[in-house]
Amino acid sequence: MPGTFAMSLRTVERPLQTPDHLESTRLTVVEHLEELRRRVGLCLLTVFATSGATLWFADRLIGWLQRPAGTLLPRLAFFSPTEALIAYMKVAVVGGSVLALPVILYQVWAFLRPGLTVRERLYALVFVWWGSALFVLGAALAYGVCLPLFLRFLLTIGSPHLEPVLSVSRYLSFVLGVMLTCGLLFELPVVVFVLTRVGIMTPHTLRRRRGLALLVLVSVAAVVTPTTDVLSLILMTIPLVGLYELSIVVSSVSARRSP
Repeated sequence: MPGTFAMSLRTVERPLQTPDHLESTRLTVVEHLEELRRRVGLCLLTVFATSGATLWFADRLIGWLQRPAGTLLPRLAFFSPTEALIAYMKVAVVGGSVLALPVILYQVWAFLRPGLTVRERLYALVFVWWGSALFVLGAALAYGVCLPLFLRFLLTIGSPHLEPVLSVSRYLSFVLGVMLTCGLLFELPVVVFVLTRVGIMTPHTLRRRRGLALLVLVSVAAVVTPTTDVLSLILMTIPLVGLYELSIVVSSVSARRSP
């Protein structure tokens, strides 16, 4: 009888373990959300701190961003009492975000790392670091090559009858927009590498559709290029075609390393 009573007691106790298990799972999800909140907070705090530090050099940054215009635009104007302040804040936030990028990348990596396999961690690391390097390269190309050419063409339209007078906010939006677009376009090889590794894309497909890709790249260059002259279109298309050919090489290397 005591043995039978003990067995029945254990049988009754088993269902009581299920709520505890569910509560443990629920707490685990809450802990993940708490970790996400903490890491996002650290990223925002870092951006806030670096933006505050960059605000002291915002005047120099605006002068640096004004250089591609050369002597065609010696000074920028503002047409509302708050426009100059907003422009300084915009430059400070952009500069602070660039300075905080290593911290942001680390926080993203630290949050995703426990849930990834060893191979997925490698793909994520390649995408983060090589993607960042190519983004900087694309932004540098826009600053050193594309922007001087675009601004020289746009600011000389109507000369000598029209004098260019640009507001600081619109000029910064144009310059930062071109740099951001070129930086994103330079992510193509990294995206192709990741898609090849996961089996979505193959180098054979990229070679077979080279003609269609060329048409798409020319269309993208025409949309991205803010001018209508042929020279600007050619100078924007050549790097994109080079990136596509580089993507084929990257895809071939990635396919050979696939298990």
